[in-house]
Amino acid sequence: MSDALLGQISETVASAQTVEQLTRPLLTMLELVTGLESTYLTRIDETAGVQSILYARNSKVMQIPEGLSVPWGDTLCKRALDAGQPFTDDVAGCWGDSDAARALGICTYASTPVRMEDGSLFGTLCAASSEKRPITQEGRQVLLLFGTLIQQHIQRENLLEKLQRANRELEGFSFTDTLTGLPNRRFIFQELGRLFSLAQREGRRVTVAFIDLDGFKQINDTYGHETGDAFLIEVGRRLAAGMRGSDLLGRLGGDEFVLAGLGPAQGQDSELTVAAMRRRLAALVEGHYDLPCCAMDYPGASLGIISADPRQTTVDQALQDADAAMYLEKRQRREARAQPA
Repeated sequence: MSDALLGQISETVASAQTVEQLTRPLLTMLELVTGLESTYLTRIDETAGVQSILYARNSKVMQIPEGLSVPWGDTLCKRALDAGQPFTDDVAGCWGDSDAARALGICTYASTPVRMEDGSLFGTLCAASSEKRPITQEGRQVLLLFGTLIQQHIQRENLLEKLQRANRELEGFSFTDTLTGLPNRRFIFQELGRLFSLAQREGRRVTVAFIDLDGFKQINDTYGHETGDAFLIEVGRRLAAGMRGSDLLGRLGGDEFVLAGLGPAQGQDSELTVAAMRRRLAALVEGHYDLPCCAMDYPGASLGIISADPRQTTVDQALQDADAAMYLEKRQRREARAQPA
């Protein structure tokens, strides 16, 4: 193998980011080394019984088109694998029963399987010609080498895809409350910053509501933690169902939830928006719950709702104000319940 060819191979392997970027230059080099006019990489779906041409290079009369799919059982690739014969310059005499080879006019054919680490067959790397041509020892070596390089790149690409998918899943978990499936505290605090920035650009206020489920400890003590969890899940579902498209909803932890959204334009009456959100949240949370192990009527939650001006109030201050408003209502509700009838 010449130094020039080795240099080309090395440069191609080093620069290729995808299987296609690796394969196309290798097909060109494979044609130059073997002298066969068509070089191509196939993908084999043994379950569906189909072989498809992924990438192809055709330099003369014979054309093997990319995207071509043929029955796997009719291909030269399967015959070569079954017979353990990777090369022939007499396709008609050797495998004259292949309709696909006859239709494409293949006379000379060489291939090597591309297998994954687990032994599964990804596809084949092939070279073919409509003329009778010998293949040199160098040509066979290059075919085997290129098949191995493509196999390694496919495995590397698959591994990278798996890692990226795993990272996306981990990121999703890191922003998701595992019980309710709602965004968690980390996500809420991050997105509230974006919501405040948007409101400031649009000259609007931000409405922030803290929701604390009164009597949640009693539910746990009376019916058990499984029922308490089911109750939290159902509250989260009801709140999510009542959201506007632009609202931000999440579970802060325990029995506390937060809902935030764009409020009225600066200068408009924000009290009407706060009152409307209070009615909406009360209607969503209060009422009858049919839980897996019991049914109950829930009297409602303590709500701390504020309308923040993003020009003057930080996210942290808005959260503190909503939290303070919620605890004020909680104390008022507790005192009201303690009053004699």
